[in-house]
Amino acid sequence: MSTIDTDEASVAPQAGIFIHDGGWLRAALGMALLAMAGLGLLYPLAGVGLGQALFPQAANGSLLVRDGVIVGSALVAQPFQGAEYFHPRPSATGYDPLAAAGSNQARSNPALQQRLDAARRAAAAREQIPPADVPADLITQSGSGLDPHISPQAAAVQVYRVARARGVTAGRVQELLARQLEPRQFGLLGQPRVNVLALNLALDRLLPVQDADTVSGGK
Repeated sequence: MSTIDTDEASVAPQAGIFIHDGGWLRAALGMALLAMAGLGLLYPLAGVGLGQALFPQAANGSLLVRDGVIVGSALVAQPFQGAEYFHPRPSATGYDPLAAAGSNQARSNPALQQRLDAARRAAAAREQIPPADVPADLITQSGSGLDPHISPQAAAVQVYRVARARGVTAGRVQELLARQLEPRQFGLLGQPRVNVLALNLALDRLLPVQDADTVSGGK
């Protein structure tokens, strides 16, 4: 009888017993809080602070300002239609920064060749040059549709049109173009290029056209 009582007592639940995790739960919660504070708050703030301290222009979107007004970004193309301005590359999205994309037309697509032929004829007529002399970047669209640069060759074929429209010599426009030429990055990466928006802003500042519309919006 006493043996049975002893066995029953050994398997009966005992009051005050609880599971002990050895501190693992507190450690896990502590690490989670540290990770959220460090990676979710301190790290982004440090990145923003360093960007503003070391590269404020780039960190703020490479914005271009004229007369205290933001007129665009050096990273995003704008449309220019006037004869007094240099024109950028064509855009499949109408230069909409919220819809950056290319045409996605394959080289085998007949519509692509038709569009290139039409663009080449239009550029040749506009610049008064033979169609064979039209640089490729004046008729082809970039992958984003927002490429802010053109090649020096694409800018050079536009010099005489811009000079006539502004009533200045081609030599003065060529001098300004040469000053706006951006070399290869670090002397190795990419190709020499010209930022169209920056060039047109410089044109309005240094070689203004009387009663010319504002550069913002590409008028």
